[in-house]
Amino acid sequence: MYSKIVFPFSFLSGGDSSSTTTGSASPVPHSYESLEGGSYSADLATAPPVAGPPKQAPPFGYNYPTMPPGYQQSPAPRPDSSPSHGGYNPAGFQPYSQVQVQALGGLSGVPELEMENLRPVNLLQERNILSPKRSPPPEPKLSSDLRKVNCSPDTFRCTLTNIPQTQALLNKARLPLGLMLHPFRDLTQLPVITSNTIVRCRSCRTYINPFVSFLDQRRWKCNLCYRVNDVPDEFMYNPVTRSYGEPHKRPEVQNSTVEFIASSDYMLRPPQPAVYLFVLDVSHNAVESGYLNVFCQSLLDNLDKLPGDTRTRIGFVTFDSTVHFYNLQEGLSQPQMLVVSDIDDIFIPTHDSLLVNLKESKELVQDLLGALPGMFTHTRETHSALGAALQAVYKLMSPTGGRVSVFQTQLPSLGPGLLQSREDPNLRSGTKNVQHLGPATDFYKKLALDCSGQQIGVDLFLLSSQYSDLASLELLCSMSKYSAGSVFYYPSFHHLHNTAQRLKFQKDLQRYLTRKIGFEAVMRIRCTKGLSIHTFHGNFFVRSTDLLSLANVNPDSGFAVQMSIEESLADTSLACFQAALLYTSSKGKRRIRVHTLCLPVVSQLNEVFAGADIQAITCLLANMAIDRSVSSSLSDARDALVNAVVDCLSAYRANGSNLQPSGLVAPSALRLFPLYVLALLKQKALRTGTSTRLDERVFSMCEFKSQPLHQIMKMVHPDLYRIDNMTEQGALNVNDNLVPQPALLQLSAEKLSREGAFLMDCGSVIYIWVGKCCDETFIRDVLGFPSYASIPASMTEVPELQTLYSERTRSFISWLLESRTFSPAFHVLKDETAAKASFFQQLVEDRTESAFSYYEFLLHVQQQMSK
Repeated sequence: MYSKIVFPFSFLSGGDSSSTTTGSASPVPHSYESLEGGSYSADLATAPPVAGPPKQAPPFGYNYPTMPPGYQQSPAPRPDSSPSHGGYNPAGFQPYSQVQVQALGGLSGVPELEMENLRPVNLLQERNILSPKRSPPPEPKLSSDLRKVNCSPDTFRCTLTNIPQTQALLNKARLPLGLMLHPFRDLTQLPVITSNTIVRCRSCRTYINPFVSFLDQRRWKCNLCYRVNDVPDEFMYNPVTRSYGEPHKRPEVQNSTVEFIASSDYMLRPPQPAVYLFVLDVSHNAVESGYLNVFCQSLLDNLDKLPGDTRTRIGFVTFDSTVHFYNLQEGLSQPQMLVVSDIDDIFIPTHDSLLVNLKESKELVQDLLGALPGMFTHTRETHSALGAALQAVYKLMSPTGGRVSVFQTQLPSLGPGLLQSREDPNLRSGTKNVQHLGPATDFYKKLALDCSGQQIGVDLFLLSSQYSDLASLELLCSMSKYSAGSVFYYPSFHHLHNTAQRLKFQKDLQRYLTRKIGFEAVMRIRCTKGLSIHTFHGNFFVRSTDLLSLANVNPDSGFAVQMSIEESLADTSLACFQAALLYTSSKGKRRIRVHTLCLPVVSQLNEVFAGADIQAITCLLANMAIDRSVSSSLSDARDALVNAVVDCLSAYRANGSNLQPSGLVAPSALRLFPLYVLALLKQKALRTGTSTRLDERVFSMCEFKSQPLHQIMKMVHPDLYRIDNMTEQGALNVNDNLVPQPALLQLSAEKLSREGAFLMDCGSVIYIWVGKCCDETFIRDVLGFPSYASIPASMTEVPELQTLYSERTRSFISWLLESRTFSPAFHVLKDETAAKASFFQQLVEDRTESAFSYYEFLLHVQQQMSK
């Protein structure tokens, strides 16, 4: 099925012509500071630069080719390209400045909502503060016209929907100001614009958007820096109405999220093809876990669904104590294995046939995937030369860039980057500090920076039944972070003994292999004059003060941004934020996705409190706490979270009127703040106690730093429902299917009963906990077993039964899963099984081994406030 060639020493091969130093082997220029804005061609404006510009990078000097205006409207969404728009909300705007200026200044007051958000809540008395239904994100207090065209909170969210006028007012509120961004998420409707004129402010480079002002038919005023710009002639044509003289009705000005198709002038090099390299651990430990069978079958099933075009390239590298390459050149009768055993001086045995055109070599790729699981069945190799394999990958991928998918099952034990196990279970319970959160070596960080420079993104799949020292691997903290990669973790993975993990791995691979991908991307966030961005959170590399380099970008990654107010915003009633993501699609098209968010500016402290977005605040604080735990200590991070609650409630009490001095009072908008912070303190990333392994802690940290807001909130505060008594009362009608809507329950054992069955949605895991005395009708009609005693201990799915209860339950679960891209692991738990411990750990309102109950935490906060 394959032939094998062994290269024992590097000097036997003349194939490695690439340099071992970063940059010299790749045609990619390193002028990343010029990308998207400044001197990069994406920063091109139709008007020439003005004299004496502000302190901005100069605009790029190319001109667009002369082309007729046109707007691409794809017939249907495709997995490998952005879907077309479904309308431009023409009713949202009226002509010219007099109407628009009125809309910009005229905030429609909603006193009822504001009064409700400011309603004092005595937290020690009002225990049931959780809404029975999911609470929507707070809506900015804007005019109806602006609300219609504002950016979706699923894409762009601010911790404060009312922006304080000054930094002093922000300091007085003791709340963090920042943004939560999900820039590349899957969209069902997206205006995709093809035009040879992309209109941007000549001064600050902001893309024209719904919140600019048209002074007249020929001039528009930037909503970020207030520069007056000319309207280009081409922009006078409206492709929707096919008429001239209506620039305010263009799709760029009718939609807060748009995507531009850019010309080749927007690239520093020709568009790269989609390149996928799979790096597979084939040591004895890996073969024993059985992951190879699952991986190879999944890739075979999805080979035709990999995003790309006729240029798509693919390759494979396997490793144990040596590194194995695979010649898949078209014309061979079978794949050819090339083995390099000199891992201390790794080289590429040949450059022409290791990354091959998928279409041309498809049969050889299929042959290799069919043979791989059996090739190492009898291996006795227990070592892992991961570091050498990654060095080889860097050399192989440097000329093109692309995505590297690493599958690893154990600690690297040979060659460059070898690691020693550092975890001591006896030290886990230290309340002051957790050891070894930092890397044991900088090998992986240096390699990650090299990969980032060559547009190589690294994703890690860790399938392990033992300690793997993720903190040292830095595939979490460095390889994936600096290359904008993803990390997937499957503790105790075994294809036979852990069905839930195997099923999750299969489903994750299906999503991972087929999801949209962007290559060689950069992202810049701009904001209204007077605001400034000072800290970014997520997986990326910061190329300049405000430019993020993303070797790969995927639709499942989120970012957070901390901000401050440098100058008073007293002269404006609105603040705006714009994120621009420039990337190459899997089809080789250069695209720019632009999101613009508009929020009111306020001058009163009560308005700041009323506009607090507690979920966004919690997610931003989580990111800040993760950074603090690594740079300082875990105890400092935990103290800072508690202080955030104490300071905020103290500020509210000090500036509130008629508040009970004896109670712990919060405005209604912030009533969940202490609960969410307590929940954060009990997360694996930040909790103390002996139950948290170092790997689990580091992976949890990584999730907080790279997930979008909705996923983070599911981790912090899962949703709990009783499902054995669901009815159609209040059900949603979704596609002619009734979806029950059981009430959300507080995360406390008090809400459980032995007579019931309860579903807990933790985002990446869903539990169904069945009480000992649960109605046998539910057990029979939903779980498919005659009695409680007959439910197996390791049940991992709800069967499809032709009963009313089954249809209701499955309908509800399907509805829960609609809003997420990765399928969760699924566990049906009986009351007496040992596995129920993981379920009860999520009941954050109850006391744990080393943390307060919710009521005790409120008393602690009150005590701290009285000091």
